[in-house]
Amino acid sequence: MNAQLKARNGYATANAQISTPKSFEYKIIARVTREIIEAAKKGKKGFPALLEAVEINRRLWRILEEDLLSADNQLPNDTKENLVYLAEFTRQYTPKIIRREAGVQPILEVNTAILRGLRGGAT
Repeated sequence: MNAQLKARNGYATANAQISTPKSFEYKIIARVTREIIEAAKKGKKGFPALLEAVEINRRLWRILEEDLLSADNQLPNDTKENLVYLAEFTRQYTPKIIRREAGVQPILEVNTAILRGLRGGAT
């Protein structure tokens, strides 16, 4: 292996290990969103997996809300207020999915919007 290839591979490994809070949030939200989509695609057979995925999503939003309400959170107040509203929406909407009273599309739309926002700022 020549020196240039070694350097490129070493840099790629080091670069892959660097993660910002935004990129970490993106990965977590993207993963749970994919899990919800995959479970929903399976219909009735996927309902147990869907229950697990929407519960994970609800817990994730609870953690995000706690961070948003923390005195250490440096996001602008209007952004925090909007995100806290989405956390509250997720908390109230998830039981409707669990009771089979509603579909997952609104939750997916919320998560997708957040992913778009994080993608714009994730490095």
